[in-house]
Amino acid sequence: MVSALNRKLLHDLVRIWAQTLAIAGVLGCGIMVLVMGTGVQRSLTETRAAYYERNRFAEVFVQATRAPRSLLPEIAALEGVALAEVRVVLSAVLDLDGMAEPATARILSLPASGNPVLNVPLLRSGRMPDPLHADEVVVAEAFAMANALHPGDRFRAVIEGQSRELVITGTVISPEFIYTIAPASMMPDDKHFALIWMGETAAAAAADLGGAFNDLSLTLGRGANEKSVIAALDRLLAPYGGTGAYGRDRQSSHAFLDNELAQLAAIAKYLPPVFLVISAFLVNMVLGRLIALDRPQIGLLKAVGYSTGAIAAHYLKLSIGIGLVGVAVGWGVGWWLGAGMTRMYADFFRFPFLIYVPGVGSFVISGLLGLATVLLGALRAVLASARLAPAVAMAPPAPPAFRRGWVDWLGDALHLRNLTMMILRSVSHWPGRAMVTLFGVAASVSVLVASFFILDVMAVLMTDIFEHTNRQQATLMLSRAQGEEAVLAAAALPGVRRAEGAFVLPVRVGHGTVSRLLALQARAADTQLTRILDTQGRPFDLPQRGLAIPESLADVLGVRPGDTVTVELLAPPRETWVVPVTALVRQSMGQDVHMAAPALFALMRSPPQVNAIHLMIAPEALPGLRAAVKTTPAIGGMVEWTDIRRQFDVTMNENLVRMVVIYTALGMLITVGVVYNAARIQLAERAHELASLRVLGFTRREVGYVLVGELMLLSVLAVPVGWALGYGFAALMVAAFSSEMVSMPLVISRATYAYATLVVLGTALAAALLVRRRLDHTDLVSALKQRE
Repeated sequence: MVSALNRKLLHDLVRIWAQTLAIAGVLGCGIMVLVMGTGVQRSLTETRAAYYERNRFAEVFVQATRAPRSLLPEIAALEGVALAEVRVVLSAVLDLDGMAEPATARILSLPASGNPVLNVPLLRSGRMPDPLHADEVVVAEAFAMANALHPGDRFRAVIEGQSRELVITGTVISPEFIYTIAPASMMPDDKHFALIWMGETAAAAAADLGGAFNDLSLTLGRGANEKSVIAALDRLLAPYGGTGAYGRDRQSSHAFLDNELAQLAAIAKYLPPVFLVISAFLVNMVLGRLIALDRPQIGLLKAVGYSTGAIAAHYLKLSIGIGLVGVAVGWGVGWWLGAGMTRMYADFFRFPFLIYVPGVGSFVISGLLGLATVLLGALRAVLASARLAPAVAMAPPAPPAFRRGWVDWLGDALHLRNLTMMILRSVSHWPGRAMVTLFGVAASVSVLVASFFILDVMAVLMTDIFEHTNRQQATLMLSRAQGEEAVLAAAALPGVRRAEGAFVLPVRVGHGTVSRLLALQARAADTQLTRILDTQGRPFDLPQRGLAIPESLADVLGVRPGDTVTVELLAPPRETWVVPVTALVRQSMGQDVHMAAPALFALMRSPPQVNAIHLMIAPEALPGLRAAVKTTPAIGGMVEWTDIRRQFDVTMNENLVRMVVIYTALGMLITVGVVYNAARIQLAERAHELASLRVLGFTRREVGYVLVGELMLLSVLAVPVGWALGYGFAALMVAAFSSEMVSMPLVISRATYAYATLVVLGTALAAALLVRRRLDHTDLVSALKQRE
């Protein structure tokens, strides 16, 4: 049998169903973000781990110039090494039917017999190539799909200066290339960059590496020390052109996905508390109002024998009911959105399967947090009701005491209308309620600022990358380093208006116990097509001595201009220098270090060299240049920066638009929850006052102005507070999202503040007007009898 208090509980939930749904919506958003963020992060981590294990993804990687295969047993015998495999890796330029521009390829060898031991490609269609047929290859599934290639199709490739026709026998994916970026590029380009696997004999013959290798992968035994294994590998391979071993954390595909997982963790960490805190305040507002209306009932219940604990438990159960609705909504929407986001990530990163395991822990923790939130929000109001004696509770509350104060002096000085003075007096006499509304609206503004600012960040990054630093239209990658005469040869290619050489050298830069494998770029004094920026984002001339390094790298190494770092060359002459840091630069993507070309080549005791050439091209001559590149043996690949920009735009727009829409909806929901509840409470508390105004002859519009005006005044006052909170959230997101791969600037435009303000104020006005409509249906007689 349902007790009287339980029947009252159900009646109260029905009576405040609108406020319950509004609070549950805000609470559910916090639960949803937590479940979604942790669920997607856990699922991607589990999926990646399973994929790595099934296809034996290596743990340590190293490249060399030419190392004898006879070295493999010695490598395999190193302490800590479990499995080791060598292969041949080389680059190629592809000529595909129907595509005018050349494509670039990375060719990897397959064992002459049997399957690979590590980094096992997973066959998706067709079959693996026959080792006895040198022209058979398998290609990455993404490249095949982007170019409509199928098993049996043929294409031409220029490999080490020789043109060959290759036939596709199948398509594969690999755990080594979950995320793939072409050399000198910044975004994946499945159409113009191919991964190709061919037989070991054919690859070694093409690269003139018979009996040798230039790429090594290995896995570690349990308890192995990765740093020790890497140091041993570097010692063994140094005589053979080793460019420095590195672990998974520096492998580009793995590192990029790690960065995405870190961003998901940051979202799940920083955003839910905003919704939970607001939910607690809303519960306190609504329950406090409900208890005020229930004072006579509380007194009667105590008079007939109900204990203080039973009455307190009743209202706590009411708050738990609100919390359960919010938790259920958050769980359901979080599960659904998490599954959708995980599928999206699985497609983007080319996983062969999907393991969606959000985990029980995220549901348990989010559920407990949700219930704790509503209980804490209700506690103050419930304790206040529990302390009421029966006689006090049954008596109507004392009316508030009004006296002239600063608000009245302000009104007199500004000659404000009486209705406006009613608004100001209400705010000043109930500051606690006003602060809850103000804080809630400010939180909504902050969420929107912290979501819209990503667009500002991407605009700055795009400007830095494609307008300030990289102004070339194309970059040629040379098969091997050449003298400066290669720049003159490139300038003679069809349509080339300007050609500038570049030289990039693999190095290990260190300071103290910290070191990083990086690319050292030599920069000529008259470089115009590529530039570097100072810490303020302004182009500047590189100092004639010393090293210029990115700010993010300086933070990692713990150095500033004037300090020295060690620079270990991982290519001939393979020396270690102590070089002063003379400048810090702003670099949005990557962590290349820069040195003036004369200073670098003087230290190397070498004539100037180039291994890449940047070009400015006449647009009408681009087809002729593409054709020439396909038939020039010295060119190992070509990157067109317009393609990179277009791919960047497409990828960013898809992801950012989706994210901005989601966070805009969340910010609007906060505003609706806060303003709607505040309006309902004010309407209930001031029904007698507003009805009196109607009886005295004020119009519906004037009476509505009192209700809506107070809410909009608080909303306007909340805007600058929301701006400040939004800046703080943005700073936290920059710190969480920035990594050694991507350095995000903290920039928020005026347009972002304006958009956030317009969305919030528009939503607040809509919510207030929704409640204001109830004034038109208010029974004036009943409202006037409330005080009787």
